[in-house]
Amino acid sequence: MTDDSLYHRLVLDITLLRTDPDGLAASFAHRGLTIDVPALVALDESRRRTRAAAEELRAAQNRAGKEIARLQGADKQAAIAAAADLAEQYKAALAEADVLDARFEAMWVPLPNPPHASVPKGVTDADNVTIKTRGTLPSFGFPVLDHVDLGERLGLLDMDRGAKVSGSRFAFLKGRAVMLEFALVQWALGRLMEEGFTPVVPPVLVRDQALFGTGFFPGARDQVYAVGVSDAKGNITADDLYLVGTAEVPLAGLHADEILDAAMLPLRYAGFSTCFRRESGTYGKDARGIFRVHQFDKVEMFSYCPPERSWEEHDALLAIEESLIAALGIPYRVVNVCSGDLGDSAAKKYDIEGWFPGQNAYRELTSCSNTTDYQARRLRIRYREGSGDPAMAHTLNGTAVAVGRTLIALLENGQQADGSVIVPEVLQPYTGFERLS
Repeated sequence: MTDDSLYHRLVLDITLLRTDPDGLAASFAHRGLTIDVPALVALDESRRRTRAAAEELRAAQNRAGKEIARLQGADKQAAIAAAADLAEQYKAALAEADVLDARFEAMWVPLPNPPHASVPKGVTDADNVTIKTRGTLPSFGFPVLDHVDLGERLGLLDMDRGAKVSGSRFAFLKGRAVMLEFALVQWALGRLMEEGFTPVVPPVLVRDQALFGTGFFPGARDQVYAVGVSDAKGNITADDLYLVGTAEVPLAGLHADEILDAAMLPLRYAGFSTCFRRESGTYGKDARGIFRVHQFDKVEMFSYCPPERSWEEHDALLAIEESLIAALGIPYRVVNVCSGDLGDSAAKKYDIEGWFPGQNAYRELTSCSNTTDYQARRLRIRYREGSGDPAMAHTLNGTAVAVGRTLIALLENGQQADGSVIVPEVLQPYTGFERLS
């Protein structure tokens, strides 16, 4: 392993450690993490020094080989013995350098992206900062039902049979709710195409590298379903394939190990996929209904852009998310997510929280993250301006429609005194009906 190959497999730009270790330490403290940055600096210097010494030994070995060819007799034999000693020294130094590289990588790779300066400090949802609130909360003159009662009354949702077939946190979506789901997807994709997005139906099974490259591995491994195969004896063996929890993963991997033409950027994709999450650690949380389930459908936005445009692109994705939710008539608020609640890859994230009358609360509907060069560095996604040198791209992602949660919001906000539910006007041309009844 050379220092260059290691550099290109790291998530963070290693120059941050070498030129501004204090700033790097401050960024980790912003996230509420205590990272021994001086130890990382010392280890990085040690591994580079050891590898440089190994390469010097290798150069000396090459020089000795050329010298041996010009010698005769006892002088030649002595030179051969000295060259053999150099070879052993080189082998030992190279092995030590590899060990130090592995130690450094084990400490460096799990580190998260430094948060943007505008990210609020904190560790829980209570530390998120609301930056805007839009829409008028509905006023009902009758007892408000939640989506489970509405869905079961209207024959749209069957939780009991979902649990019978697949276990907890699964459901059957039925009847007109299915038509409403596909109306949402078709409408959203059409709106995104107008914004320059290319629709994509990506694979939902991906290799380890796709999850590692996007920052979900190693930190969120316990949230991901791994696919295995059974041999003749019934033993389960790993297939090295994983079900994605978001189309972000395959869309990021789409251009891995590529150099994009700067003239193509921003390059925008809208991916529709079924998503799978273990929801590990959420026992008893949002257990009622389909708010937090193991399987759901989603339309995800993904953008590749040059670094100087990524914050502008972040705002653009947020504006698209807002326009979609507003068009559906769902009251919402936008929050700047605190540092302790960011995923490892995000430098900054906005959540849009919709109003759920059945819970009498705002809850997350969509999110929108700028991962800067964190994913691009691991996946080696670069771009080139003209004949210039390649540079790391920035990647961003945002939820256009989280179908299950959006259906909940539509049912609860659209419920009427007669027990029916009004379908948003923008979806009626796709559903062919104005009400769920």
